[in-house]
Amino acid sequence: MIIEERKVTVGEVCEGYFNDAEEGVTGYNDRLDIRPKYQREFVYKDAQRDEVIRTVLKGLPLNVIYWCKIGEDNYEVLDGQQRTISLCEYVDGSFSVDDKYFYNLPADQKKKILDYPLFVYVCDGTDSEKLDWFRIINIAGEQLTDQELRNAVYAGSWTSDAKRYFSKTGCAADTLAGDYLKGSSIRQEYLETAISWIADSTKDTIEGYMAKHQFDPSAIQLWNYFRSVIDWVQAIFPKTRKEMKGLPWGILYNDHGQRTDLDPKKFELEIQRLLGDEDVTRKSGIYEYLLTGDERKLSIRAFDRRDALAAYERQGHKCAYCGEKFEFEEMHADHITAWSKGGHTTPENCQMLCRDCNLKKGAQ
Repeated sequence: MIIEERKVTVGEVCEGYFNDAEEGVTGYNDRLDIRPKYQREFVYKDAQRDEVIRTVLKGLPLNVIYWCKIGEDNYEVLDGQQRTISLCEYVDGSFSVDDKYFYNLPADQKKKILDYPLFVYVCDGTDSEKLDWFRIINIAGEQLTDQELRNAVYAGSWTSDAKRYFSKTGCAADTLAGDYLKGSSIRQEYLETAISWIADSTKDTIEGYMAKHQFDPSAIQLWNYFRSVIDWVQAIFPKTRKEMKGLPWGILYNDHGQRTDLDPKKFELEIQRLLGDEDVTRKSGIYEYLLTGDERKLSIRAFDRRDALAAYERQGHKCAYCGEKFEFEEMHADHITAWSKGGHTTPENCQMLCRDCNLKKGAQ
C-alpha cells in the first residue's frame, strides 16, 4: 500500500468544477471525482457548510481528506466529499456566508481561500489493501456502503457501464425489477445484489467477479444474466406480491433455473393456500419453500407455553414417545400430526417429547 501526503490548494480543486445531480461532481481539472456518478448525494446542513468556509478564512486546519488513485493522474474522493463540495460551491457562488458571497469578498480574502492548502492522503495499492484501508477511514460522518467502496477499488469501464444499468434513478434495473429488489439503486444496493447473484453462479465473490471484469468494455453480460433471472421469476410466479421483494432470486435461479418440473399454476394455488395458513409466520418464505421443500423457510408457528403446559400435565409429565418422566423445561412441544401432513398448531395437536425423542423424530 502506498499512501502519499499532498497539499492541494482549494483553487486547484475548484478548477473545472462541475456539479450535476445525476452525472456526479468533478473538479481538479476533471481529474477528481468528488462525488462519482449516481453515488447517493450527501449534503451538509447550512451550518456545517458555512463553518467549513469560516475555518478556511480563519486559516485553521480542516481534517485530512482522502483520495483514491484510479488512473495515472485521476482520483476519487473517499472521505471529505462534503468539505470539498462546500468549498467548491462557495467559490462557484452558490451560497453566501455571513451575508457575503465569494465574489463579494475583498481580493485578499479570495486569495486566502484559493491558496488554502488541503491536506490530502492519496492511496494506491492492491485491491484488498485499498478495501481494508477504505473501511478503516470510513468510520465517521456519512459512511459509504460496501458496494460504493468496491466501486472505488474496481473503478474502470465495466463498473461505469454497470452503474448505468443499476445505479441511476429510474435505471433499467429499477424499471424491470423494482418489485423484486430491496434497497436503493442510488445506494448501489441493486448493483451489489446483481453482482452477488452472478458471482454465485460461478462460485465467486463480489470482489472476485469485479476484479475479473474491471476493464471489460461493458457490463452487458451482467445485464443479460440479470434479465434472465427476472424473466424466470416472472414465468414461474406470474403474480407479483409484496412478499417477493428482496428474496434471493438470483441464487434460486442458479439452483433451479434449469428445472423442467416447475408448474406455475400449481405454484399459484399453493401460494394462495399458504398465504391463508395462520401457522405460516414468514409469508415471504413461501417461494423458497415451493422451490426447495425446506419447511424452515416458513417459520411454522410454535406452540405457546400455555398449550405446552396443558399437554405436559395431560401426559403426566412423561414423554409421549419413550414414556420417561422429565421436567417441563427438558421437553419440547411437538406437532402430533406434522404441519406438512395437514396438522395445525392447535392445543389438541400438541404433544410433549423429551429432547432426544424430539431429535429422533425430526431426523426421520
